[in-house]
Amino acid sequence: MGENAERVQEYLRDTLSESLDADWTTEYYVNGTPVDAAGAGEKRLVLVELEWRRADPADNTAKIFRGVSEGGVEDDVYLFQVFTRYYDLSDGGVSSKRKNAEFVGNVAAEAIDRLRYEPLCLDVAPPKRGGELPDGWRSGVEEVAEEVDRVLRN
Repeated sequence: MGENAERVQEYLRDTLSESLDADWTTEYYVNGTPVDAAGAGEKRLVLVELEWRRADPADNTAKIFRGVSEGGVEDDVYLFQVFTRYYDLSDGGVSSKRKNAEFVGNVAAEAIDRLRYEPLCLDVAPPKRGGELPDGWRSGVEEVAEEVDRVLRN
């Protein structure tokens, strides 16, 4: 993960910790697979996987789902897969990479009783290596945190 993605990851963790009562960390491991941010609370584990520019966003989450399914986590699990604008198409749609990841997430949530999956969008077009984060990236992260909070409170 590059420096910009790490800044976003850490800001997301800090923003989530302000509103959600849990022990928040970055680089939380589920059966050997790192998750970008996680909040462990009483009988609930919230996982947030940031898809910055990944070639195959379904792969990491599939490993997480497998870990949950195989008993790597005993609590109820909420997995939020957060896609940047990198996965948007110029015609207004989203890439097949994102569609495949969401399909895998929805199938896993149907198959695993204690798993809930939510795809979200981070309104940030990630810069290429060495580029600067665009203006407004913090407000985009705050919007994601608000959506995570809303889903968890319902």
